[in-house]
Amino acid sequence: MLKIYYGDMPEAIYNTAVYFKNNYLDEWMEDPFVQKMIKDVDKSVVVDRNLIESPALGKIPPTLLSGGVKTLILMYFEPENIFNASTCGDNCAKWILRMAKKKDITINLRHIMNFGKGNFEAMILNNNQIVHNMKEMVPVAGLSLRGEFL
Repeated sequence: MLKIYYGDMPEAIYNTAVYFKNNYLDEWMEDPFVQKMIKDVDKSVVVDRNLIESPALGKIPPTLLSGGVKTLILMYFEPENIFNASTCGDNCAKWILRMAKKKDITINLRHIMNFGKGNFEAMILNNNQIVHNMKEMVPVAGLSLRGEFL
């Protein structure tokens, strides 16, 4: 299940780029799910565990992937940690939902991420309310970001 805490969360890992640089493992790049995320979000191809072919940047190491993809990879391999998903664009939302169908994922958001028009299930930890779509999520998220609760 996806769990979201809106606003300041001291235990969340805020600077995901630095955390990724210091903690990722080369073998993560060999995972097919990770390769699909990289292809979709960054439009890049994993050539091998240390080389990514980016249409915008050319040949790059994994540490130069976008902040969104790095955060997704961290969520995938370290679901026990809470990461600042505000480093992700809305193009990462479907991947967060896919991961949350397989395992519990808790994220910190400082904005209202667009999870699309479909149904999903997420618990807003600010008030432990479960939402099933964006229509339900937006008011709860907005109030949570303001420090108010339904």
